[in-house]
Amino acid sequence: MNVSSKTAALAATAAVVVVVGISAAVSFLPAQTDRFAQCRKGTGSASAQIGGPFTLVSETGVPVTDRDVIARPSLVYFGYTYCPDVCPIDSTRNAAAVDLLAERGHEVTPVFISVDAARDTPPVLTEFTDLMSPKMIGLTGTPEQIDAAVRAYRAYYLIRNPGDPATLVDHSTQTYLMDPKLGFLDFYDRDATPEMVAESVGCFLDALQTPGENPAAGNGN
Repeated sequence: MNVSSKTAALAATAAVVVVVGISAAVSFLPAQTDRFAQCRKGTGSASAQIGGPFTLVSETGVPVTDRDVIARPSLVYFGYTYCPDVCPIDSTRNAAAVDLLAERGHEVTPVFISVDAARDTPPVLTEFTDLMSPKMIGLTGTPEQIDAAVRAYRAYYLIRNPGDPATLVDHSTQTYLMDPKLGFLDFYDRDATPEMVAESVGCFLDALQTPGENPAAGNGN
């Protein structure tokens, strides 16, 4: 097997691991206990061990924690600014979904967590996020800080050629819907359109504003 074939095989395996990891983290409860049942992709309510405490560095160069960043419902994505196509497309989608939600009266924060500690300095992140949305928060950190956040979200990344200034990075591409009080609510794959994401997120946020039973969602924070 040549190098390119091995890299492709690793990327394919990683994608399977990420999806299986997320699926394994989600346990389904009876639908009647979950006010979000109609919002989820699956049947019933989900409680997932996704998300958790992290300490990273904001695009302004200031150390921040998960509580500082996820102060309102947020769409959290892991990527890197040197990414040639996937990250800009996904980030643009998330930014568009946030704008659609704003039209419905919902304030949602798009969050971009870099998995490329070597190249994604705060100034580089600022330039990237400003292109995507003025609302987008960019986060970086040391490799150890990034690894901790990646593990908490059951995400994945692999730097193909460490030390190469032009290296590509394989990474998971799910976007996570996080709530500051409830933690993880749902995730969105790459095939979700801005309209689909906005409709789903809006469903969750409308349910949060409706009096009813306690939501059965996992708190990863």
